[in-house]
Amino acid sequence: MPEMDARFFLRWLEAMTAAVDREASRLTELDSPIGDADHGSNMRRGFTAVAVSLTQTPPATPGEVLKEAGRTLVAKVGGASGPLYGTLLRSTGKALGDAERVDGPGLCAALRAGVDAVGQLGGAVPGDKTMLDALTPGVDALPESVEAAREAAAKGSEATIPLLARRGRASYLGERSIGHEDPGAASSALLFATLAEVAADVR
Repeated sequence: MPEMDARFFLRWLEAMTAAVDREASRLTELDSPIGDADHGSNMRRGFTAVAVSLTQTPPATPGEVLKEAGRTLVAKVGGASGPLYGTLLRSTGKALGDAERVDGPGLCAALRAGVDAVGQLGGAVPGDKTMLDALTPGVDALPESVEAAREAAAKGSEATIPLLARRGRASYLGERSIGHEDPGAASSALLFATLAEVAADVR
């Protein structure tokens, strides 16, 4: 990955907003049998608010871009998604510090800190059928390339289908949670898909 400035991170979140808008119906369909059937609408509302916030006063550093996005998601998204996604982005932003530009290893380390914070907040680990099942393989593959991370996160999300949910709303269903892709993992895979999309544009 090339060195990334605030504009790169703004473009990443713009791409994520567009992807969430495009995939909102699918995310809600995934959430319907094992959740509250609102993941798509919640994510759309949250990332639309992120886009507005970042357009009004664009932050000057990568860390501030992610922290502002995280704060907005916590404020605008209900249920578990707001705190979890907010924690992911805010913790990643804090790990980036005040640097004006971030290199690939720096982003990998910061994202890992963000993913770790999500696990601590939700008390989940990979295999529990949560967003961590996409985030963790995505972060693990990111040092190789953004394309490898995109593919690993997508495969991780698909791999939640046969899993028994052990955390979150789906865990209340017991064995009925088996056979459904986790919506949080599906939306998390979009983070890596859009990162790869934006990185390809700046090469």
